[in-house]
Amino acid sequence: MYPAELVIPMKEELTENGFTELLTPEDVENQLQQKGTTLVMINSVCGCSAGSARPGVLMAVANSEKRPDYLTTSFAGFDVDAVRELRSKLLPYPPSSPSIALFRDGELVHFIERHMIEGRSAQMIAHNLKAAFDAYCS
Repeated sequence: MYPAELVIPMKEELTENGFTELLTPEDVENQLQQKGTTLVMINSVCGCSAGSARPGVLMAVANSEKRPDYLTTSFAGFDVDAVRELRSKLLPYPPSSPSIALFRDGELVHFIERHMIEGRSAQMIAHNLKAAFDAYCS
């Protein structure tokens, strides 16, 4: 598990911008039972997360007319049990962090894996997410 002093600033980048943390498997289950759309950012200490994923997610949310009903996050290597539960909802995709998932009524409708984040700018990630928001959010 990563030390809290390393993880907390990366968590706060999202939570200070309206994201709710999914800290336990129960949090994940309860959230995905909600009607509507849920964006889940599986946060990471990976450089691509810091460099493009988190900024891209924040950019998409701030600049989209249609937005998910719920903004959530869980941290790989720190919120271990919650991330394990999330990953069970992302099958058949392999474990990937960082990654970004959009659920509608508990069903996965859009997923951005790490290999789709690496080497991409925050703007590219935001553009991808904004298209998903337009397609799946009201």
